Amino acid sequence: MTAAASQVLDRVLVLEMVRVTEAAAIAASTLVGRGDEKAADAAAVEAMREALNSLYMDGTVVIGEGERDEAPMLFIGEKVGSAIGKGPKIDIALDPLEGTTICATAGPNSLAVLAIAEEGGLLNAPDVYMDKIAVGPGYPEGIIDLDKTPTENINAVAAAKGVPARDLIVCVLDRPRHEALIAELRQVGCGIMLIGDGDVAGVIATSDPETTVDVYMGSGGAPEGVLACAALRCVGGQFKGRLLFRNDDERGRAAKWGITDLDKQYDLSELAKGDCIFAATGVTDGSLLAGVKRKKGKMTTESVVMRASSGTVRWVKGEHRTD
Repeated sequence: MTAAASQVLDRVLVLEMVRVTEAAAIAASTLVGRGDEKAADAAAVEAMREALNSLYMDGTVVIGEGERDEAPMLFIGEKVGSAIGKGPKIDIALDPLEGTTICATAGPNSLAVLAIAEEGGLLNAPDVYMDKIAVGPGYPEGIIDLDKTPTENINAVAAAKGVPARDLIVCVLDRPRHEALIAELRQVGCGIMLIGDGDVAGVIATSDPETTVDVYMGSGGAPEGVLACAALRCVGGQFKGRLLFRNDDERGRAAKWGITDLDKQYDLSELAKGDCIFAATGVTDGSLLAGVKRKKGKMTTESVVMRASSGTVRWVKGEHRTD
């Protein structure tokens, strides 16, 4: 990244990212508990796109709502920003409403999430599943490996932490596809935190001792994996990911975005490299952030914004007038 572009990121985009996630979270919050996932997601998408287009940048969505024929806005490859062709070139990964089902049912940990990096800094991950494992900071490099069994990974983390495996907590998405994984983890004896949705928050939880989560395991969306890696780059931790393909159509989509090694095990720095910025605003209350609250004449939001180059983490509480 050029010095000029870096200065623009410092001065404008770091905290402006919070404005973008706040806009999406506030829009989605009007539909919390209403049972309409699509309406909540559409409201968040529209608000995030409008906010992104107000920023001075030449942005490209590399992780978005789908390809051009599937999503009307914030699709993969869409250009956003007010300085297309002349501003700093920025790659953008986003999920305007991480946990659409959570929002629709008023569950915990629904977020508006965004990550940016210099051009080429974020993997153009297709909308397929990804096998994932993550731990927080403080472990020897290479402590986790998708070529090892869950038992081997748990025992390695436990040994490095200096505790028995039964003292570890593993976060896993509560899905039928994880029945064998959950059974093996229970056999090892560690605790399991099952979550209904929102695996970006699940991965990030490994970096925060307050959550008690030591390891994240299981398969989830590849785009969410890239977003989570951008956050871990800022706060520390390790992540391994491998794309999972169910059919030739999904393999073709991967090839379209330049992925040739379909069996590759990706490291954290390969999914999100360079100077990353990660921002999230709570839609509903969760372990990471409080959700949007409405009071007479105002709304309150809670957000976090992180930067890889400085290791800075800022917690931002916003108060927004509604009159």
